[in-house]
Amino acid sequence: MFALLRKPPKNHFHFFCIYRDLSPLTTTSPAPLPPAAADPAALASLILTSTDPRTLTQTLHCPSLHWTLQLVDQIIKRLWNHALKALHFFNILSYHPTYAHSRSSFDHAIDLAARLRDYRTVWTLVHRMKSLRLGPTQKTFAIIAERYVSAGKADRAVKIFLSMHEHGCRQSLNSFNTILDLLCKEKKVEKAYNLFKVFRGKFKADVISYNVIANGWCLVKRTNKALEVLKEMVDRGLNPNLTTYNIVLKGYFRAGQIEEAWRFFLEMKKRKCEIDVVTYTTIVHGFGVVGEIKRARNVFDGMVNGGVLPSVATYNAMIQVLCKKDSVENAILVFEEMVRKGYMPNSTTYNVVIRGLCHAGEMERALEFVGRMKDDECEPNVQTYNILIRYFCDAGEIERGLELFEKMGSGVCLPNLDTYNILISSMFVRKKSDDLLVAGKLLIEMVDRGFMPRKFTFNRVLNGLLLMGNQGLAKEILRLQSRCGRLPRQFKL
Repeated sequence: MFALLRKPPKNHFHFFCIYRDLSPLTTTSPAPLPPAAADPAALASLILTSTDPRTLTQTLHCPSLHWTLQLVDQIIKRLWNHALKALHFFNILSYHPTYAHSRSSFDHAIDLAARLRDYRTVWTLVHRMKSLRLGPTQKTFAIIAERYVSAGKADRAVKIFLSMHEHGCRQSLNSFNTILDLLCKEKKVEKAYNLFKVFRGKFKADVISYNVIANGWCLVKRTNKALEVLKEMVDRGLNPNLTTYNIVLKGYFRAGQIEEAWRFFLEMKKRKCEIDVVTYTTIVHGFGVVGEIKRARNVFDGMVNGGVLPSVATYNAMIQVLCKKDSVENAILVFEEMVRKGYMPNSTTYNVVIRGLCHAGEMERALEFVGRMKDDECEPNVQTYNILIRYFCDAGEIERGLELFEKMGSGVCLPNLDTYNILISSMFVRKKSDDLLVAGKLLIEMVDRGFMPRKFTFNRVLNGLLLMGNQGLAKEILRLQSRCGRLPRQFKL
């Protein structure tokens, strides 16, 4: 796919330059018939396995295939971990004779392009949205800002927020709270707080604004700063809500201030503050992660007496801490209790148990739980596969890890960045030349699917290939590294 790129700018994958120059639809082989009943899984598989853009275009433009907004969004989500294929699909349908993309499809495409750090395509799509009078909306700008922040470009994200009105979308209190939240979640709390102080008057900061900043300080374990923000909130005539108290409670636990957290909870009860399932779940998890299993269990068992029923999230927290700090057998007892009481375990529940069994070396029992997960119509997700692959590889059963990876690649559940990083790291354990060859091929494939490896990963694979004397694949990695803007200074092509 990268052979089709035409001098991309440094650090960018420019997607639309790949497919924009397709000639009229003439192929040497007939286009395959589209799947019956417009099945999203079958269509996603067709897109993944297609090697001829023209044939695929002809198939997807087939008059018998009825496209709906929901179907398109479902397929994009199925292709999410193969960003280039997802964007190719979006681009093909952009020229469909009868179908027109929705606002949500544009937002998905913008999110994918921004994940690739192809900002030229991002803004091309924004302008196309504008020309079609579909946006951009506040959600669109939130997506773009989030990707800039996660790419280490927080200043750029702030500039985008400040320039929203130039694209026909006025800033609001909601968009203000969103940019503050994005900055805080990426630990850019000082920057968020400075922005908050400048614009809190203009946007009339509300309880949510103050909660976001308080949560930011808690995320970086500065509980005292969070309390200062809440004092200021009260001084300005705003009343803290239950979310506010839960943020502070969680902040105490996160900072390791266990007794302070407990005293804060008792004070909440003394003042007859409303206490909900989130409060109890926070305490169960907080006590559990520091090994206070008995206290966690007492709180968990005492919830009902406090007039609050546990949620699935509460059970997940209890099961997780038992797996980590007690025993997986006790965790499974809680899991079975949960099922007996009529709760439906979700993917997080299963993944926590599966990880616990893997950590205990019970790989076959972990696979049994994967089967049980499917029986409960809770499909294994990318996290499930990543857990199994990691532990198989850690146990030296790399071939079984690769078998699961192959299964994912068939379209069952596409691998993500973590999957590739787990496998590439595992290829260095046995120090075999064949394993290093697999690492090189995995690196090429991950870039082909739109994932950006770290410089460390590039250099590790490159050095391994050079040491084993595989000059051909090493040169291919170097060229790939150059295209990604990750070429070390000491190497020259």
